[in-house]
Amino acid sequence: MRCHCNGVVNASPPNLIADTNMALVILRCFFVLVAAGIGFQLINSDELSRESAYIPWAVFGGLVLLALGVIAADIVAGRKRLDTITAVYFGLLIGLLLTYVLKLALSPMLPKADTLPAQWIPVVLGMVMCYTCISILMQTKDDFRFIIPYVEFAKEIKGLKPYVLDTSVVIDGRIADVVETHIIDNQLIMPQFVVAELQAIADSSDRLRRSKGRRGLDILNRLRSDPKIDFQIFDRELPQFAGQSVDQKLVLLAKHLEGKVVTNDYNLNKVAKLHSVGVINLNDLSNALKPIFLPGEHFDVRVIKTGEEPGQGVGYLEDGTMVVIEGGKDHINQTVAVAVTSVLQTSAGRMVFGKFENVTG
Repeated sequence: MRCHCNGVVNASPPNLIADTNMALVILRCFFVLVAAGIGFQLINSDELSRESAYIPWAVFGGLVLLALGVIAADIVAGRKRLDTITAVYFGLLIGLLLTYVLKLALSPMLPKADTLPAQWIPVVLGMVMCYTCISILMQTKDDFRFIIPYVEFAKEIKGLKPYVLDTSVVIDGRIADVVETHIIDNQLIMPQFVVAELQAIADSSDRLRRSKGRRGLDILNRLRSDPKIDFQIFDRELPQFAGQSVDQKLVLLAKHLEGKVVTNDYNLNKVAKLHSVGVINLNDLSNALKPIFLPGEHFDVRVIKTGEEPGQGVGYLEDGTMVVIEGGKDHINQTVAVAVTSVLQTSAGRMVFGKFENVTG
C-alpha cells in the first residue's frame, strides 16, 4: 500500500548545491566587473570627457546599477523552469547571436553610427544577454536539451537510461545494496515529491510507518554520500504533474526523462506498462538471483512451523525462499535433509516443495 502526502522538504545534494552556488557567485562577480570595465572605458572616452564632471560618473554608476539590477532580478526569479524558457539559449554563443539579431532589429531606432550611444548600446546589450543565457544554462544544466534540425545536444548521463526511484523501493533498502555492487551504472533519479512522501511517512504518528520513513531517508543519504553513484534529486514540477497522483507523476517523469521506474509496487508496475514505460522490479530481480533447485536435489533446512496440509513442515532458506516439507511436521526446530520434488515460481517469490529424508541436526 502506498502513502501520499503534500509536504515538501529540501533534500538536494549539498555538494551539488554548493558547487552551483559558487559558480553563480563567480559569474555574478565577473558580470559586475565587466559592467564596471565598460563604464570605465566610457568615462575615459573623448566624447564624455568633454561633458560635465558628474555625467561620466553617472554613466559609470548607471552601468554598475544596471548589472546589479539584472543580478537581483535573476536571484528573485529563483530556479528557472526549463519549460518557461525557449530552446535558443546555448551559452555565450547564443547570447552573442541574440545580441547581433537585436542590434539589427533595433537599428532604425538607434542613434547615428558615429555617436557614442550607437557604439556602446550593443556592448551593454551583449553583456546583459550573455549573462542571462549563461545563468539560465547553469541552473538548468542537468535538464537542458537544445535541438536543431538533424542535430541534438543533450545531457550526458551514466548508462543507457536514468532510473527513477519509487517510495517502496527506497523503503525496502535493497536498492542501495544492488547499486553498491556497481553492476548498475545508470543515473538514479529521486523525485522531490517522493522525498516529500518519505518525509511525511517519517513524521507519522504510527511507530511502524515512522520507522519505515526514516529507513527510507537513511537509504537516500547512503546513496547520496557515495561518490561512485550518479544520484540526483529532481525538484522541478513539470506541467503534466498538475492534479496527478504520486504514481502517475513517477510514470510521467520516467517518460519525460526517457528512463525506467524502479519499484516493488505491483500496481505501479502495471500503470507504467500501460504507458509503455520500462519497469525494474527488485522482487523479480531477487527471484532471478535465487538458487535454482531441480527435482532430486538435496539440501538441509531448519523446520520452523507446521504447514497447511497434514504432516507438512515449513522452513526458509537464507534468501527467504519458502520450503514446504512433506513429513516435516514432527521435526519442528530441527535441521533436516530434504529431497526436492518440485519448484513453484509465483509473483510473490519462489516456493520449493520437498520430502523429508532424515534429521541432520
